[in-house]
Amino acid sequence: MFPAMPLPTTLLVMAKAPIAGRVKTRLCPPCEPAEAAAIAEAALADTLAAVLCCGAERRVLALDGEPGPWLPPGFDVVAQVGGSFSTRLAAAWSTVEGPGLQIGMDTPQVTPTGLDHALDLVTAGGSVLGLATDGGWWAIGMSGPAPDVFHGVPMSAPDTGAAQLRSMRRHGLDPHLLPELRDIDTATDAREVAREIPGSRTAETVVALLGALA
Repeated sequence: MFPAMPLPTTLLVMAKAPIAGRVKTRLCPPCEPAEAAAIAEAALADTLAAVLCCGAERRVLALDGEPGPWLPPGFDVVAQVGGSFSTRLAAAWSTVEGPGLQIGMDTPQVTPTGLDHALDLVTAGGSVLGLATDGGWWAIGMSGPAPDVFHGVPMSAPDTGAAQLRSMRRHGLDPHLLPELRDIDTATDAREVAREIPGSRTAETVVALLGALA
């Protein structure tokens, strides 16, 4: 018998289509809804560009909404299901067959090198969790889909990251903690993230809409 072929590594991105009034509403004020959507689109574009440059064998965009010109080729697009965010996360992970890493659209400062490091850990049989400065998390990775890790975890809460870590451990995982990153939620967040990635689409958009970063 021939040995089983290893399952492909998957990079999963959870995102909302950048439509005014539906994304980054916490940027308003000082932004108008269309300006907040422009920052969201820039952050999503930078995120997808980083994903394209990493070594994942399969790239999946779990999208709430319709694809737009911001979507580059090279992604399998699946629609997010309805229900709670925990339900949507579990459903998105059902599209993953082997080692996977999932991120969102709020951390455009991610790098291909950082993504590859996380993918290496899950490919080796481990798991990862990237905590965010606001108490949430920005990345989660597992050697195979385990949608139950999301059940019962309060989302968009100050202790979401800690609760997700506890849930992973209850399910027998011992995640490696990735570097903590800042999500773009507020205008302050947008400026801080833009400072980290000068020359990016996100930074250019933030400067154009919110002014100089200094």
